[in-house]
Amino acid sequence: MSTTLTEPFAFALDAALEARRPAEVRGAGRSDVRMLVTDKATGAITHRHFEDLPALVRPGDLLVVNNSATLPAAVLTRQGLRVHFSSVRPDGSWLVELRDRDRPYLGDVIGRTLDLPGGVHLYLERRFGKRLWTTRPPVASVPDYLARHGRPIRYSYVDQEWPLAAYQTAFSTVPGSAEMPSAARPFTPEIVTRLVSAGVGIAPITLHTGVASLESDEDPYPEWFEVGEYTARAVNSAKAAGGRVIAVGTTAVRALESAVEDGRVAAASGHTERIISPAAPVAVVDGLLTGFHEPRSTHLSMLEAICETGLLRDSYTAAIEARYLWHEFGDVHLIA
Repeated sequence: MSTTLTEPFAFALDAALEARRPAEVRGAGRSDVRMLVTDKATGAITHRHFEDLPALVRPGDLLVVNNSATLPAAVLTRQGLRVHFSSVRPDGSWLVELRDRDRPYLGDVIGRTLDLPGGVHLYLERRFGKRLWTTRPPVASVPDYLARHGRPIRYSYVDQEWPLAAYQTAFSTVPGSAEMPSAARPFTPEIVTRLVSAGVGIAPITLHTGVASLESDEDPYPEWFEVGEYTARAVNSAKAAGGRVIAVGTTAVRALESAVEDGRVAAASGHTERIISPAAPVAVVDGLLTGFHEPRSTHLSMLEAICETGLLRDSYTAAIEARYLWHEFGDVHLIA
């Protein structure tokens, strides 16, 4: 099947463009991925490698990274379904997704109770949207339970199981994400050192990502985030000095833009419902390092809030023609 780009970003993704293995298995290391570079000022689209990043950013720029670490959030039930633990809600309940083989399970569950490893009986309280459920897991700590009984969420395009370490980034320090904030995956200590030596700042935010909607387009739901005092000051200082704020991942965009007050970033935390689009544009983010997003994804609407639509379409056409790889183990896209 060929991949074509149609209006509006409703393209059919060739399965051959789905990254099935981590970069360090396909190539020389984590940083061994390609990077499409879209220059917003000139409209130029160029093909580079991720290791070129320190030469493509400027002294005074600030990279904002997500330090959320990935949980082994998938658990197999005795009924043969998989439970993907997605995210904790403000009231302490959790959102979970049920999957049957490689598809969301949208049917009924007898008694609304699932039998999990360790003698845990998970009661599904009510549906949240079409594919998720709310539940109150009867365990003292969901992350601790998952550490004993879970495994990383893996979709069918990944051809085998990989250890949890494959789903962490160089910045992963705060456990909480159902799926890896994968834009930062190619970073290595060596590249971080080169960036800092070149005068580029790096500041963390935390945003715990929930489970993706691969099969259908749906708006993001509330996710927990934190922007600390240090990062707020770093963003405001970089902007005041004429530097660019480049978010590493759509999660970093959502967290930063959720902390904006009167055009400046302030320390903030909580559950964000912020949805970024051309109708609700960014206030402080100037650029973005991200992966390539699925057809009709709401992430593409976020990208349109950062990059002019025609240039973004041209960028995706270039990525498809040059056979860039999609998904968490794939290639990356720098928009700056």
